[in-house]
Amino acid sequence: MGRIVRITGPVVIADGLRGSEMYELVRVGEEKLIGEIIGLNEDRAIIQVYEETSGIKPGEPVEGTGRPLSVELGPGLIGSIYDGTQRPLDVIMSKVGYLVKRGVSAFALPRDKKWKFTPKVGKGQEVQEGDVLGIVKETKLVEHRIMVPPGIKGKVVEIADGSFTVEETIAVIETAGGSREVQMMQIWPVRRPRPYKKKLEPSEPLFTGQRIADTFFPVAKGGTVAIPGGFGTGKTVFLHQVAKWADAEIVTYIGCGERGNEMCDVLVHFPQLKDPRSGEPLMERTVLIANTSNMPVAAREASVYTGITIAEYFRDMGYNVALMADSTSRWAEAMREISGRLEEMPGEEGFPAYLASRLAEFYERAGRVITLGSEERIGSVTVLGAVSPPGGDLSEPVTQNTLRIVKVFWALDTGLADRRHFPAIHWLTSYSLYVDHLAPWWKERFGRDWRSLRSEALAMLQKEAELEEIVKLVGPDALPEPDRAVLESARMMREDLLQQFAFHPVDTYCPPEKQITMLEIVLEFYRKCVEATRRGVPVREIIKLPVRETIAGMKRIENERFQEESKRIREQLEQEFEELFRKVGGGG
Repeated sequence: MGRIVRITGPVVIADGLRGSEMYELVRVGEEKLIGEIIGLNEDRAIIQVYEETSGIKPGEPVEGTGRPLSVELGPGLIGSIYDGTQRPLDVIMSKVGYLVKRGVSAFALPRDKKWKFTPKVGKGQEVQEGDVLGIVKETKLVEHRIMVPPGIKGKVVEIADGSFTVEETIAVIETAGGSREVQMMQIWPVRRPRPYKKKLEPSEPLFTGQRIADTFFPVAKGGTVAIPGGFGTGKTVFLHQVAKWADAEIVTYIGCGERGNEMCDVLVHFPQLKDPRSGEPLMERTVLIANTSNMPVAAREASVYTGITIAEYFRDMGYNVALMADSTSRWAEAMREISGRLEEMPGEEGFPAYLASRLAEFYERAGRVITLGSEERIGSVTVLGAVSPPGGDLSEPVTQNTLRIVKVFWALDTGLADRRHFPAIHWLTSYSLYVDHLAPWWKERFGRDWRSLRSEALAMLQKEAELEEIVKLVGPDALPEPDRAVLESARMMREDLLQQFAFHPVDTYCPPEKQITMLEIVLEFYRKCVEATRRGVPVREIIKLPVRETIAGMKRIENERFQEESKRIREQLEQEFEELFRKVGGGG
């Protein structure tokens, strides 16, 4: 047992801890605050405390636990709301009320609840790490697969069937080193990635139901996304939309250093939302980690690692997991504060020199993998990290270091947000490096050349940006009619396709087939519009066509009957332009 010799905010220095290890979990002071050793020099330890340190004083005891900061993994995770160190906030509230007191602890997984365990292996069967021993129906949406922990393989000598707590033994495995008892709960260090057999190439999109993301800048399952944007550009609402509608079986949402009212919005609305595929409450496949701005700064780092470890655990079961971190900037700011307390040499804008490596360690834990086990299971963790650069400055270190790592960049633009164009993702500054990987999926699923359609649409939007520069100099009257047709078609692309209302009962979610059909219709209007102007039809006549209003209303057509309605829209488009061509003597 050591003693505190110095306290600097969340950093505590203690003597007498010889034999301790880096990243070991310790209990600090009389109140036994949670801390982690982040530096060692002989018997002196530098400790990062994950709770408020005001009031503790030199001479108070520091006790090592002999294990690193870890999370409990097992039945009971789904639907839970944890803080950054995996303390269940609802349980703590029942103990001490709405204000969390220091030193209060509670088990992450309930110890008194019994879960119905159904075995999937028999006595005498050989198993290896990652094999499914049995299942627990945790919620209506999630079948919790109890797996052989990593590092264990051998013969099953006992297997239980019935209802058990997470601490009771459900199997005994005879290994080369003796018998090993297996419980439904695993304990895993948060800083150590969970093992897998092989990482796979991205080949399947993670659909979010948001047209600007799925159609133009898609992310693959197992991919990485950065969502930077200034205050008021809609990062949090967009992340909420992705959490609600992404086609992932499990959602892990980390509120890392954001305002409490934003996290409260998640906590209030998620239990009320219905899963679009099953009709069950969305919380039945969601884990929430709340580490808001009024919680201790040091715990922000722990919250990110806690969230990614829980995501990897469900990935190992063969699930596709979507992890949202809102925001990594607050995590980086916490690292900067801790680094300053440690008197380390600062890097750019005061951030620690290891900022880039820490961000890389986090994002590299994403991926689509073949999991451990004798039966081949494929699972994925897709990481979507919001970045909150001060003043919306995308040249600051957190944004720039993140862009070197991630493969998708959804750039939120203040100008679009000011014009009330949401999602405010700018089509000229965003990008996705998964386009070539995902094009075969679209071709196989819908038989359409999505990549060519996307390229044509982006080229039109780029042409619009160039023409707008000319308009600023000489005015719109100086443009030839075909160029005016480009401006009008691009406006339709922006307003009728890319703009999406998150709170509209239909427009909040757009399935992939509807997305590509809408894109085809807008591009067909664009082609006919340009053709008409070349035949001598002025744009003012084209914008009078009733089909323009019909196209503008596409997004509000119910998804179930959209394909039927789209045929009528195409016919109307064809007929009205044919009539227009006949009027000017251009023929059919």
